Amino acid sequence: MNITDVRVKKFNGQNRLKAIAAITIDECFVVHELRIIDGKEGLFVAMPSRKMPNGEFKDVAHPINQETRNNIENAVIEAYNLLGEE
Repeated sequence: MNITDVRVKKFNGQNRLKAIAAITIDECFVVHELRIIDGKEGLFVAMPSRKMPNGEFKDVAHPINQETRNNIENAVIEAYNLLGEE
């Protein structure tokens, strides 16, 4: 699996949510609504999710293994950092 494109939209303000991203996989599949969040241990990428009737959030798309999660997170955070401070 290759991440062939990453698009990031930064948000200004003091909120923990820093940006929303979309990734393209192998130039043929797009995943929207990845959230870049400023957590206690630095930036991390939250997968797209939906609020369930019981109030919990459940991922609607997510990696199956840690290696894939790391690849996605690294690509998204690298793209975010390349945008610099606006």
